[in-house]
Amino acid sequence: MNSFDYLKATDFDRAWMNFELDLPLKPGPNGKTNPFYINRPGNPINELIDALLAPFYRPPKFFFSGHRGCGKSTELLHLLSNADIQKKYWPINFSIREETDIIDLDYRDVLLAIGSRLFREYRKKGGELPDQLLKELNGWKGKVEKQISTILDGRVSEYELGASIDAFFAHAGLKMKLEPATRVELRQIVETDITGLIAIINHIAAAIYNQERRIPLILIDDMDKPDLDRARAIFHDRREIMMQPNCAIVYTVSSALFYSKEFDAIRDQALFLPNINLRTATDAEQQLKEGYRTLEKFVGVRMSPALIHASALEEAITYSGGVFRELARIIRTSIGRARRRKAAQLEIEDVEWAVTEIRNEYRRILDKEDIKLLKKIMESKRLEFSDRLRPLMQLLAILEYRDQENWCDVHPVLRKML
Repeated sequence: MNSFDYLKATDFDRAWMNFELDLPLKPGPNGKTNPFYINRPGNPINELIDALLAPFYRPPKFFFSGHRGCGKSTELLHLLSNADIQKKYWPINFSIREETDIIDLDYRDVLLAIGSRLFREYRKKGGELPDQLLKELNGWKGKVEKQISTILDGRVSEYELGASIDAFFAHAGLKMKLEPATRVELRQIVETDITGLIAIINHIAAAIYNQERRIPLILIDDMDKPDLDRARAIFHDRREIMMQPNCAIVYTVSSALFYSKEFDAIRDQALFLPNINLRTATDAEQQLKEGYRTLEKFVGVRMSPALIHASALEEAITYSGGVFRELARIIRTSIGRARRRKAAQLEIEDVEWAVTEIRNEYRRILDKEDIKLLKKIMESKRLEFSDRLRPLMQLLAILEYRDQENWCDVHPVLRKML
């Protein structure tokens, strides 16, 4: 969707599109706020903006996380459009999945993606890099090509041996993503000269700063997708290397890392995007009006109130557990059922049907030990970390909330099942 496509729905066809589950909200023209964007209560993205705007000796690095579906990608895009951020930084945002295979992610892939994307984005926007830097980049490219050629015994594709530095960076990410053999080779080469790659990144960043008088800021999305072991290997075992690029970086990281002892390595620069509080830890019956109003707005900017009965909307919000993506999922599934029964409005029965579908999905994957832990969580609301807790939180079977203290509860759709 383009920015001008974000239109409030007056029928179910358009509403179905507006509740697409993976729809990060890009800023409008000239940094204008996206019409679908909803500012959450006590938004921690403001804390991240303040931290980025504070004075520093070296460009800062931050580690941004939150539960699946809580709106991390949207908040990063919102940060990107902030006028003060635009004034201080030369910002770019990209998904690591565009540059490499996120299932097999390595710290060397991330560094290569940072250098490649910095170069490509600056050139794409018409930026001119100094001849001396281009000469240095071509020298580095030639060294890499020579080593690849040696590893492959001369079997190197045309672009690798003869193409420009622009083509090299454009194709390197694609080959890292699609060709496991090339990925292994490039990692071997990068490993032998990691300081050389970091120097290349820093020289590109310095050239951009000298031209723009703004510090490069890189927002890397989807780095929360790899499993805990890979997250540990990148952000704990190689933390010092990941802090080396001389530009500001916001890394998204797996929420599982926040529930591990290795979290200590990133604690000082970590921010967590919580779910929307709809209840308190001590009173499961009392609704928090601010939370409900926030999610009512989330639905209200996407579709006309005439398309959903007020009681059905309240029910959908309650069952969402305060997770934006879960609410979109419930509404979208409810729309499908309402269309099949040729209705003009979503009713409670449509929401209940959608909730049952989600509950049945959990029923297929939760075992007896999971059920036992979920019952304990439902009663105590306490975060007692264990190896079994982490996957249940990533599945959203357990949802974390924050007020004065952190607490958690089971996903509301599971209550009937438990």
